[in-house]
Amino acid sequence: MVDVEGVKKMLRAVLLANKGGVSLSRLQLEYKELTGEQIPHKQMGHNHLDALLASMPSVVRTERTRSGEVCVCVCTAHLAKVVARQRSSKKTGRPHLVNTQMRVKPAAPLVLNAKPQTSLRQPNHRGRGGARGGGRAPLNPNESLNSGKEKPYNPQEVQRRISEILGKYSNGFWVSKLPQIYRELYKQDMPTEAFKDLETWIHICTVEKTCSSNPSELLLYPAKEQTSTSSPPPILNPNSPSAPGPNSSTPTDQPVQSPTQRTPSIPHLTHSGSCSPRTTTSSSSSPSPPSSPGTLSPDLKLKLEELLVKYSNGLWAHALPKLFQDTLVCLICLKIYIYSILFISKFKFPGHVLENLHLLSGICTIDYPMPDNPKRAILEELGRRLSNHAVPSLQIPKEEYPSVLVVEATNTNGVIIRYIGEGYSLAQESMEDEMRVFYDVNQRRPTPLSSPSSGQLVAVRAEEEEEILRGQVCEVMADRIKVHYVDHGFSEVISKTKVLELHERFFKLPFQATKCKLAGLEPFCQEPAVLKRFETMASGKILLAEIIDRGQPPVAVLYDTSQDDDVNINSACMKALQDKTLTSTLQVNSAYMNVTVRSVCSDGTIYCQLPSRGLAKLNETLENIEAYFHSQVTSEFLVSNPFCGKVCVARYKGKWSRVEITNLHGRRVLDILFIDVGVQASVEVFELREIPPQFLRDLMAIPPQAVKCCLADLAVSVGSWTPDAVQWLREKVLNITDCSMKVAKVDETKRCTYVHLFTDKNFHDAARSLNHQMGQSDLFRQQPDVFLTSKTNSGNLLRPFCSLENPCSRIRLCVLLGNNIDVYVSVACHPGHFVLQPWRDMYRLVVLMGEMILYYSKTEEKPLAHIEKNHIYAAKIENSWHRVLVKGVLSNGSVSVYELDYGKHELVSCTQLRPLIKEFRQLPFQGITAQLAGLKPRQWSEEASIVFRNHVEKKPLVAQLEAVQEATNPWDRKLVVFLVDTSQEERDIWVHDIMAEFADEPTNKP
Repeated sequence: MVDVEGVKKMLRAVLLANKGGVSLSRLQLEYKELTGEQIPHKQMGHNHLDALLASMPSVVRTERTRSGEVCVCVCTAHLAKVVARQRSSKKTGRPHLVNTQMRVKPAAPLVLNAKPQTSLRQPNHRGRGGARGGGRAPLNPNESLNSGKEKPYNPQEVQRRISEILGKYSNGFWVSKLPQIYRELYKQDMPTEAFKDLETWIHICTVEKTCSSNPSELLLYPAKEQTSTSSPPPILNPNSPSAPGPNSSTPTDQPVQSPTQRTPSIPHLTHSGSCSPRTTTSSSSSPSPPSSPGTLSPDLKLKLEELLVKYSNGLWAHALPKLFQDTLVCLICLKIYIYSILFISKFKFPGHVLENLHLLSGICTIDYPMPDNPKRAILEELGRRLSNHAVPSLQIPKEEYPSVLVVEATNTNGVIIRYIGEGYSLAQESMEDEMRVFYDVNQRRPTPLSSPSSGQLVAVRAEEEEEILRGQVCEVMADRIKVHYVDHGFSEVISKTKVLELHERFFKLPFQATKCKLAGLEPFCQEPAVLKRFETMASGKILLAEIIDRGQPPVAVLYDTSQDDDVNINSACMKALQDKTLTSTLQVNSAYMNVTVRSVCSDGTIYCQLPSRGLAKLNETLENIEAYFHSQVTSEFLVSNPFCGKVCVARYKGKWSRVEITNLHGRRVLDILFIDVGVQASVEVFELREIPPQFLRDLMAIPPQAVKCCLADLAVSVGSWTPDAVQWLREKVLNITDCSMKVAKVDETKRCTYVHLFTDKNFHDAARSLNHQMGQSDLFRQQPDVFLTSKTNSGNLLRPFCSLENPCSRIRLCVLLGNNIDVYVSVACHPGHFVLQPWRDMYRLVVLMGEMILYYSKTEEKPLAHIEKNHIYAAKIENSWHRVLVKGVLSNGSVSVYELDYGKHELVSCTQLRPLIKEFRQLPFQGITAQLAGLKPRQWSEEASIVFRNHVEKKPLVAQLEAVQEATNPWDRKLVVFLVDTSQEERDIWVHDIMAEFADEPTNKP
């Protein structure tokens, strides 16, 4: 059965991308490229394609050209009927400033904190402790030949030639044409390495991506700012990350105009980046009235801001309506999902804005190069400047969790932040201290700027008369000026007397105020409840940011780590959408019938579902999602960018259920919580699905339906339950739908309800409760004899596991004696004892641990009856499963284990141990004990141990094997190695040379 409406939408998408019309053959070709199949005209009852098109007058119209060829065009009548839908929201107020001390959020368990460069060098020099030559050796014996590599080129010569080429092609050209032009002019090929450096030569040229889906289609323009002997050319925005339009370049043979006479040309969609995916925005799901003559809707402001970002050289105000609509139409070419076609119908540029350009002063600078014609105005993005000095772009910090100061947010897609740390806030403070001294009134007596112009970068004396800040002029009035503080992210109207000329030395630091987008909140970016929650929890505070996508703007998850438990700000803002009337509120001394116990945790916590309006609405919505997925290809809703706190759906007992991502193990495996049943699980990312947009708001409004409960009046507390007690309770209550319970206490701080639980409706008789039955039984009595099993003769126990080691691993180490291997130091106690991991096999270990997480999360939780010393098991440690060797068993049920792949000693509960199956024993144990070569064995001081640990622990290094001390068991084997840090470009650091200074100290050898 052919989906007629789907075919119509696909045809409309193809034709909208070809506004001038397209031939029948071309239509067939582009339709197949988009959908993978031909237009099904025969299945729809038409013998010919033109007959099918004639039956769709609301979608297409056919015309004949002068040559007689049939041309197919899109019918715009349908789009005209659905225009002018807008959405808006309320703004938040100004934030309050709070300085919070942060702690660093640890990285994911399976993701390394460091990784080597492309390839660690293989040094062949031992330093003063060795005797194999002095001087640095190349990475490869054949490295000096350099036979297959291109000869180094002269960057200055290539830059000079490219400048000459751009002088002849001042309007720009395709990068793909550069090799041909270069070869024709200079009779030689352009060096391939120069292509990689083009984007970094911002003083020579500008490389810009087009709206094409082909990433190789790039445009090359002259530099945004070219030096001249007289005065600089009229560049509207020199520090923009995108290139100017081809028509905005000034020919070299024309006189240079002053900044007030700039006349930028109107950019075209075909040559600028206006079709960039950055034009895609997520509007609020709640409708809002269109802009009134005195205001602008938040959605319209957001669209204009993103449009101004694209046209970094500025644009004429009268070009706004066409560019606004054309940009949205161009979006159709970038989207695959059909429903995105309707996106263009949500906005139509309000005509009153052109008559009241002052409404745009909050989002852009307005310049009038022709005072006699106020309609001929130039608009530029705030934060851009009209100065001859270039300001570098702000780079996203390299660390995974940078600290940020949240300034304010009127939209979660554009949260204004400042990065905290060296090179950011510290550099800004240093600059502002220097500005305070430079502009000191008693020393230099600076005079106010005589004629400030819109868009100009200036120095502003703050109200306290002590601080001097960088600002940009937004609007010039009679005696006052509206300025935007480029390092602090807000604007205000001040007196002209406070505006000073900004000296060139203060152009070196990038503007510190930038924007980020909150992950997961895109559909509700302007929701009042979300913005209010964000204002309360985040505005004015220093938070930890997890960068999910390093685009522009970056997508982040914010965490407040100032409390005992880290608070996910994104997740907390999403919960502001919940309808409190759908929450199951429990009252003390009240009884509840038809209770379903969904899960019993190993610590004794139980999760129940109670009949309620919220549960009924949840079941209805999930049934609708189930039916929707049956009619759709669910792979289209795969989760492409998972992050902690994200809410999506996964299969639970054969049906789709809501889940929240709680932890990520690399890119493949993650931990989830079924929030409506209280069940934790570990799954692969492809098992998750995005919530379809039409059900997202309804599902987010329903609070979690799993109520956390604990059994009241028990002698043991939660967390001290024995495995027998947990198993007994599970057998009694799981899969029973007619339980009843009576509330004894509600603990708001722990969000837990203490109850008396019954398997029937006789809640009046306390003796029939499961609480009473468990209290009278022996389920909570410890049985130490079960856990204390040890054998002195460990030879028979260990023999089966010795054969599990890969026989090639030992041979490989013998062959590599004297050579180098890349390693990662997971544990470092002192030079006499540290643990190495071979770098080449680390990815295999990550895959293995992911498989273990999936396997043990899906197996039944059955505690081991006997745990024996010196045996190998799988143990759950900090949400990950590890291969461990049991070193000792305590009477309280705790077990001392040694991680065979990481070399760490841990203490875990006996309930966290499982048998290590054969499939997980194939990979040799990765933790290899080692000691540093070149030094005599000794007892190392605490100071020496700390120095050694700081140099090697958690770092990728090069190890040169000196000797191998064999042992019966693989975990008892020990290597003697030299360690070399090759992370520096200039020289290698031999660790034993550093530690030799401590070896000269007097010590008592063990």
